[in-house]
Amino acid sequence: MLAAYTKGGSEGTCMARNKYPEVTVERILDVSQRLFLEKGYDHTTIQDIVDELGGLTKGAVYHHFRSKEEILDAVSDRMFFANNPFESVKKRTDLSGLEKLREAVRLNQQDTERARLTAQAIPITQNPQLLVEMISSNRKVLTPYFLELLEEGNRDGSLHTEYAGEIAELLPLLTSLWLLPSVYPADKEGIRRKFQFLGDMLAKMGVPLVDDSLRVLIDAFIEEIPEMA
Repeated sequence: MLAAYTKGGSEGTCMARNKYPEVTVERILDVSQRLFLEKGYDHTTIQDIVDELGGLTKGAVYHHFRSKEEILDAVSDRMFFANNPFESVKKRTDLSGLEKLREAVRLNQQDTERARLTAQAIPITQNPQLLVEMISSNRKVLTPYFLELLEEGNRDGSLHTEYAGEIAELLPLLTSLWLLPSVYPADKEGIRRKFQFLGDMLAKMGVPLVDDSLRVLIDAFIEEIPEMA
């Protein structure tokens, strides 16, 4: 999850935009999200986005985002924080730490629109700069969430791991690198084997995260991943 980059400079409607830059960014993200979901990321161009913005120039879009990849990343960020699965389970008293972990992953995968965007975003990880930023922000945002629930699970007895800190760091790293075919090439069956391995490894470390209901959701997500050339 990357923060939107605001690019300096001046283009066409710059003075009007600078009065309310947040509104302009939200307009760009609203239009981009709709187009990405309707047409697909690969089939949406910056010009398509500009055409739907009514009055903004291409330069105005590039004033806030350096590329279409950055727009997609900002859209994904906004969707995550608008429906943060970790915050949704955080204060539930009816669930153990393990159950909260499973529910957070389940809620994340059940957010079908964001899952579709995540699958579409996989090819952009071939951009080294975006890849590094993605790893860094995943570590900063996701690792603390995972760690909190892993430690809760240890306290309530639903988990038994000596490696809560290491696992909290490892999960975002594996899911943002090793499981992505654009970084480690694999066909869909290979990705399924990796998920199976990850589930078995976590279970052996005292974190039986992956159950049958999660496997169904993971399979559905894998089917959305574009075939790599």
